[in-house]
Parts: sequence; C-alpha cells; structure tokens
Amino acid sequence: MQIIKLDATGSTNTHLKELLQQKELEDFTIVTTQNQTLGRGQLNAKWESEPYKNLAISLLKKDLDVPINKLFLVSMTVSLAIIDSLNDLRVPDLSIKWPNDILSGKSKIGGILIENIISGSQIKRSIIGFGLNVNQTTFKNAPHASSLKLIIGHDFDLDSVFYSLIEKLHEQLNRPMASLEKELFEQYHSRMFRKGEYCSFMLPDEKLITGVIVGVTINGMLMVTLKDGKIHEFGLKEIQLQY
Repeated sequence: MQIIKLDATGSTNTHLKELLQQKELEDFTIVTTQNQTLGRGQLNAKWESEPYKNLAISLLKKDLDVPINKLFLVSMTVSLAIIDSLNDLRVPDLSIKWPNDILSGKSKIGGILIENIISGSQIKRSIIGFGLNVNQTTFKNAPHASSLKLIIGHDFDLDSVFYSLIEKLHEQLNRPMASLEKELFEQYHSRMFRKGEYCSFMLPDEKLITGVIVGVTINGMLMVTLKDGKIHEFGLKEIQLQY
C-alpha cells in the first residue's frame, strides 16, 4: 500500500488517474488531502469543503474481476466499509442514501465517486473516491450537509479518521465480491435510507411522483413501487429522492 498525502489538490480522483497514466501503480495506492479545491460528486455536483477540516481520499483497487453487469457490488462494498468505520467512531443513525451518499440521520456527511476501468466484460480496476465532512461546521450551499463535529460535538483528528477508513476499505475490498453478492445485498438494503417508506421523487422534467423504495438491482438501479402497484427501475439521472 502506497499513501500519497498532498497539501492541496483540485481532485484526488483526477490526481490518481494522472499518476496511473504516467506509470504502473501498486494495488491500493491512495491519494489523500485535507484541502481539495475542485471536489465533485455524482452528476458533477460540486463538493463543498473547507480547507484542513475534512478528508478527501482516492484509492486504486486492482484485480477486482467483477462482471460489468454486477458493477454495483463495488459501490456496495465501499459504502458498507465506510459505514463500518464510522460505526467505530460512534457516529449515530448511519445509512446509505442511494446510490452512495453516507448519512447520519437526514444529514449528508460523506459521498462516494467510483470510476471503473473495464477490460472485456470485467471491471478490472476501480478508482474509488470518498469525501468525508469531519470538522467543518458551516455549509453555505449544501442544506443537507453536516459533519462528524456537528453531530457528535467535538473535533476529530483527521489522521485517525483517515487510517480508520483505510483499514476497513482494505479489509472489505480484498474480499471476493462476486461470491458475496447475497451478503452484500442484505447488508446494503439493511442500511438503505428510507427503504420501505413512502417517499417523494423528482423526475428530470421536475415532475413529482410518490412511491415506496424497494431496493436496488444488481447494476445499481433504484427499485420503487409506484401508485400503479408495479415496481419500476430508475437510473441515477432519472430520479431524485426528495427529503
């Protein structure tokens, strides 16, 4: 494992991808910073982060050999490893908001961005990015955002939080995901935000619909039972949970 700590960078994912283009990197090479200036989340949403208050981490996982049609297993594994680490830090009421936001109560404290490198029909490598709000206490443009400090009430040592996360990610990402499919689904669904509840959703045309979250499919589609009584599947760009 190689850990590269940067004083500042635009994006740890971008930095790691650029390194990978320059030379072959060992499995579990990690790039991290406490000052990420151009962080992004799903659908290129900007990640608001105050310098030296939070963590941004990207890691390279090689030799995954996960079939393309089961790519969400990687996201599940990462989400569950982070939940496991935050449990050890006694963060309360943790859940995963589809597809991979980490919540405490209704507040978002972390987000995951995974970029897969595919060979044939297999995911061979993944660049796994994760941002965690640790000691930041003010969020200007993120109404649902919170941090470990706001939730628990004290400052955290960023290095301690970092190594706790890395330990769990290393442990979980080295397990054979494809053969643990049933277990991963059960654990992910047990931690899924608003699963089994009546919810409102916004469609791309800003129309609001209501339904009950059933779960996710093997390729990461959100399953929702709508008013017609049927289960419908939605991709990331097709539906947004309102909460």
